[in-house]
Amino acid sequence: MNKEVLFASILEKVRSLAKEQGNCVSEEQVKDAFASLDLNNEQLQMVFDYLVKHKVGINEPVNVDDYLTDEERNYLQDYLDELAQLPKVSDGEKEAITISAMAGDLTAQNRLTEIYLPDVVEIAKIYTGQGVLLEDLIGEGNVALAMGSTMLGCLEKPNEAQGMLVKMMMDAMEDYIAENASNEKADLKVVQKVNKVMEAAKELAEEFRRKVTVEELATETKMSQSAIREAIKFSGNNIEYIEEED
Repeated sequence: MNKEVLFASILEKVRSLAKEQGNCVSEEQVKDAFASLDLNNEQLQMVFDYLVKHKVGINEPVNVDDYLTDEERNYLQDYLDELAQLPKVSDGEKEAITISAMAGDLTAQNRLTEIYLPDVVEIAKIYTGQGVLLEDLIGEGNVALAMGSTMLGCLEKPNEAQGMLVKMMMDAMEDYIAENASNEKADLKVVQKVNKVMEAAKELAEEFRRKVTVEELATETKMSQSAIREAIKFSGNNIEYIEEED
């Protein structure tokens, strides 16, 4: 494994460790993780800066509220005001509800979901600023929470429930961010393809002083005719330099 790949692998392990520790790691944990790479102080500081930028606290949790926009703060306040209307429970009641949920009681599972809704909000704050809406992150977390509350039968003790549910919420949000990033890349490729066909069609049409055919464009661009037709379709059939086909 080359040094770059090893560095990326260790960094991912550190982020996973932080995730298990409330999105926080100690300086010693980071130094120990990267010990095999023998990083100097400047390189270690770059690692610390990267982690903080991604809302991973060093020695103590970061204040994720500092990363929120005014719009996100307003949305959160309204949402939290709604959650505040839900009945409060003591630690003993929460444990009893958890035990019943583990036993398969549907009412208890629904109640447990309500109890953990504020936790979804706190976790969602960690993942803001990554190209997705805060409310969508909360939505994904809520779905994972509701599903997780029905899957607690595999646990041995009620105090294991919170860890399992939190992990499911975080995984759901991370998957949503990754999926959104993949969709954005796919959309970008489509836009690039449409632009390439449009520019080539314009240049060829100016040279021929008429609209060009798909066949002529394929010969000029070395693209397949099917790829060109796909680009035309994605443009909404709005590439004016190409002759319409029957």
